[in-house]
Amino acid sequence: MKRASTETVLDRELADLPPDLRWREWLRRVEAVLFASAAPVARDDLARVVGQGASVDLLIEDLAADLADRPYEVARVGGAWMLRTRPAYAPAIRTAADVGGQALELSEFDLAVLVAIAVHQPIGRDGLKEIFGREISRDVIGRLAERDLIGTGPREPRRGAPYTFVTTETFLAAFGMQSLRDLPDPEQLDDAGLAAR
Repeated sequence: MKRASTETVLDRELADLPPDLRWREWLRRVEAVLFASAAPVARDDLARVVGQGASVDLLIEDLAADLADRPYEVARVGGAWMLRTRPAYAPAIRTAADVGGQALELSEFDLAVLVAIAVHQPIGRDGLKEIFGREISRDVIGRLAERDLIGTGPREPRRGAPYTFVTTETFLAAFGMQSLRDLPDPEQLDDAGLAAR
């Protein structure tokens, strides 16, 4: 017996709507997808909910303009987008909402290792040891990986070919960056006491 499909077919083109209402509906769909997603959403994924003639970039621009006076904004993370609360509302959220599970809860040293990985990636354990003057424990690396802030990069081109570490899109999202180009330059890191030795 053939089972009925419960999946609804999405009318992407919306040809029965006038152009302005069609655009508004596509805009709402993009906003709904970004709102519902826990991770940044790539252009290709957003393109699956709008018509073929729709520009995802222009829809994102219009959505950002629509949200200009709202407590949240559209943020670009890597090659994807997400909705993010504006920093001015962080104290209100921490006061009223249970966001404990979302906090990074990293020590200063964990953050220093994360900065070193971000700035010098791909970097292996030997490179981290050179920066910090001591071996970095598996616990530190494990905490960063567990929170999906780092992942494994290419293998080092030497005997035994150990893996290197790189940051992830979760890292970019957690620190409000669009790309690694948003990292402070070496002089800023030096001024903050975070530059390599």
